[in-house]
Amino acid sequence: MALLDVSSVTLRYKTSSAVVTATERVSFTVDKSDRFVLLGPSGCGKSTLLKAVGGYMAPSEGRMTINDREIRGPGADRMMIFQEFDQLLPWKSVLGNVMFPLLTARKLSRKDAEARARAYIEKVGLTRVVEAYPHTLSGGMKQRVAIARGMAMEPDILLMDEPFAALDALTRRTCQDELLQLWSETKFTVLFVTHSIAEAIRIGNRILLLSPHPGRVKAEVVDVDKVSNEDGSAGRLEKEIHDLLFASEATAH
Repeated sequence: MALLDVSSVTLRYKTSSAVVTATERVSFTVDKSDRFVLLGPSGCGKSTLLKAVGGYMAPSEGRMTINDREIRGPGADRMMIFQEFDQLLPWKSVLGNVMFPLLTARKLSRKDAEARARAYIEKVGLTRVVEAYPHTLSGGMKQRVAIARGMAMEPDILLMDEPFAALDALTRRTCQDELLQLWSETKFTVLFVTHSIAEAIRIGNRILLLSPHPGRVKAEVVDVDKVSNEDGSAGRLEKEIHDLLFASEATAH
């Protein structure tokens, strides 16, 4: 049984002037320990899909389940990490930010919450700034705190909405490396949104390609983690994915 099952999901939302169809009849499954990437151009509905999986909006059509239970709202089994740097509580330290959801969910005593928070802060390499406040941290460090906070809840799935998009290239690469290292240690399940083909190949073991607005499934690429830069297979896959995503545009021109 898949951990997450998204079946024929259409997502619509209202603006001041119209009803927008973000995705149309999208289906995919995410298995335990997958690094599953939603990849597509801006406006294809991938972030909207992530919000729906998080329970922040309901499908107009179709069904979403996690562990065979229908998703009807947010839950501690799903933790979301955004690209914005202001997702941390500015009045709490690094330790306080990571502890906060553990205490709010009443999953652990304060002593146990602190011990778990410190363990995950160590995993993301921020022990030396455990008492620091968000305004003193770099963008990359803030994202690492957000990742530690999400992982400390030990959710069934971590939802990451372009978490490194606002970082400079070197910091982005470092954060990707750290995420993969964390995954190798704990094998957590992640649903990752990006519009970067190179990042999708680097992060994912499976990639779902979505068409431009409204988002529809174009293809799924599997065994992505078997390609490498050394033998050129990663570069070839990047070109293949690019051609799949933009083939219709090329034909039109």
